[in-house]
Amino acid sequence: MSQRSFVFVPMGSHGDVHPVVGLAVAMKARGHKVAVCTNGYFRSLIEKNQLDYIELGTAQEYLDSTSHPDLWDARKGATVVIAAMMKMLRPAYEVLLQRWQTEKFTLVASPLCLSARVLQETHGVQLISTHLQPLVFRTVHEVPGLPMPIPAWAPGWCIRLIYWLADKFLIDPLICPQLNAFRQELGLSPVKRVMQSWWNSPQRIIGLWPGWFASPRPDWPPQAKLAGFPLYDESNIGTLSPELEAFLAAGSAPIAFTPGSAMQQGREFFEAAIGACGKLQRRALLLSRFPGNIPPNLPSTVLHVPFAPFGQLLPRCAALVHHGGIGTMAQGFAAGIPQLVMPMAHDQPDNLLRLQRLGAGDGLEPEKFTAEAVAAKMEFLLSNDTVLHRCRELQQLIKIAQPLTTACELLEAN
Repeated sequence: MSQRSFVFVPMGSHGDVHPVVGLAVAMKARGHKVAVCTNGYFRSLIEKNQLDYIELGTAQEYLDSTSHPDLWDARKGATVVIAAMMKMLRPAYEVLLQRWQTEKFTLVASPLCLSARVLQETHGVQLISTHLQPLVFRTVHEVPGLPMPIPAWAPGWCIRLIYWLADKFLIDPLICPQLNAFRQELGLSPVKRVMQSWWNSPQRIIGLWPGWFASPRPDWPPQAKLAGFPLYDESNIGTLSPELEAFLAAGSAPIAFTPGSAMQQGREFFEAAIGACGKLQRRALLLSRFPGNIPPNLPSTVLHVPFAPFGQLLPRCAALVHHGGIGTMAQGFAAGIPQLVMPMAHDQPDNLLRLQRLGAGDGLEPEKFTAEAVAAKMEFLLSNDTVLHRCRELQQLIKIAQPLTTACELLEAN
């Protein structure tokens, strides 16, 4: 395979950026020229991996957007995400176009980067869309887990109507006025139902999850292929801290708790975690990059660390309690441990639904996420032989998979 140039554009939190960095590192190892275009908050991560970095927005802009009080609201969160998308529409287009004018490349982008799709139309850039979550592949053959639940018996026409209503009254009104005004400047015709029929590349889509997590459906885009969970966690550039190593060695396997890498309003989550572990007489590990999330005066049985590579950490934990982010969930599968999810917004309810169908964990709604409820759920999950056996089965499926090789071959074949 001759060397080619690839530009990767992940958008979102560490959970969105990590899988793409893992794929970029793998492509560089196969001899390709690789750059990653993303927010300045992730610059050090990109440069530590010796990848070419292209800045798209400042670190402060990232912190401002992730601190928005509505980001994790089940009904308002999508509005916050779309607003951030639209803010980057013109800047991303200009940054990518400037790069394209100096060097032709294959663009590998999250569909949240609408500019990538526009650039494909204006300049014929080869574009591969990457999705991390099955929820984005709309289908009437499976009831999705949405913030507003749909009954399991809902017929296909009902699901189709819900998507149409979401496009008509929520999504398109937030996207299309600005997007179509920008398209008009560029001589492009207007679009509608952006997330139904436009935002994916017509050339290739790669779903970064395995078929056992979400199997292909007849109405998925025909150009979509699955590769599996990339599972990148910075293990290639970092290890567990001495403090964490000492904590893990000093007693029984702890329960790991994280509300997500971007969560800045996680104090109640961690208070419930500490209370639950007190009731269970188990040790707890709290993971958050934001010190304000952590209650003061932690007991000796509880440790807070900003970050740890999950591939190194989670196999030494008893269970994982988290927000339902797809990257975190995948790491839980790889570690073979039970998971408890507190879904808040976005794809998290759908990911929880799939976790429950697999029999590897359970969930609690945010308003029910109390110390007593968490303790009761964890006591069941940690003592249920069926759940523990299922976790080990899924762990074995991940061990035999080669997601990065598959994804790289799909990129090279396009």
